[in-house]
Amino acid sequence: MARRIRRILAAGEPRGDVDRLKQLMEQVELAGADAVALVGNLTREGSGLEDYRAIFKTLGPPRVETFWVPGPADAPVTGYLRESSNIETVFPYLHGVHGTAALGSGHILFAGMGGEVLDDPGTPRDEERALRYPAWEVEYRLKVLREFAHDYDKVLMFATPPAHKGLHQPGSDVLAELIKTYDPRVALVAGGDGVHHELLGRTLVVLTGSLARGEYALVDIQDRKVERVKFD
Repeated sequence: MARRIRRILAAGEPRGDVDRLKQLMEQVELAGADAVALVGNLTREGSGLEDYRAIFKTLGPPRVETFWVPGPADAPVTGYLRESSNIETVFPYLHGVHGTAALGSGHILFAGMGGEVLDDPGTPRDEERALRYPAWEVEYRLKVLREFAHDYDKVLMFATPPAHKGLHQPGSDVLAELIKTYDPRVALVAGGDGVHHELLGRTLVVLTGSLARGEYALVDIQDRKVERVKFD
C-alpha cells in the first residue's frame, strides 16, 4: 500500500526550464517528499507541443505522484490538454488538475484551476491567447469538492493568488472565499518573490516563488510547515 502523502515538493512557473525541473525531481528522495506539485506557467508564451512534452517527460521517470495546474502562458489550452492527457496515459501517477480533481495516496484530494482568474463576472474567458477565466467558472468547476467535504484532506492549487493582505500582492477575493469554504489543509499558489506563506483561516497558503529562479518549497501538509529552498 502506498504511504500517505505528507511532504510535497512545491514549485511554481518552471517556464520551460527543463534543467531546473530535473534538479527539482532529483530532490524528491533526498528531501523525503511523497509528492510533487507544480503551479503556474509550465512553458513560456508561444511554446509548442514539444515544450510541453519535454516538461512532462521530465516528471515521469522518478515515479512519484505529481500534480499540476498551468499558468496564463500555457495557451492555447488544446496543446496543453493534449500533452497532459498523453503523459497521464503513460504515467498514471501524473495528474493535471486544471479545473478538476485527482486523488493522491492516503485520502488526499488535489484540485485546482490554472490560468489567470479574475473576479469580475463579465471577464471574457480566453483559452487561445492566454488562459484567463472569470472566477465564477472556478467555483462551478470545483463544486465537485462538496462531494469530498469530510472524507479527504484537500490540497488546492492555483496559478492566481487569493486575496490576502499578508501575501503583499493582488489576489482574488473569490478564490479566498473558495478556500475558506472548502477548508483545505494547504493551498499552493504560483507567484511571489521567493517562497512565502500565510494562514487564510485554517489553510496554509504557500506562494511557491519561481522554479526558473531556482526557488521551491518543501511543504508538510500534516503539520502545515514550510521549508524554503533555493538552488545555488
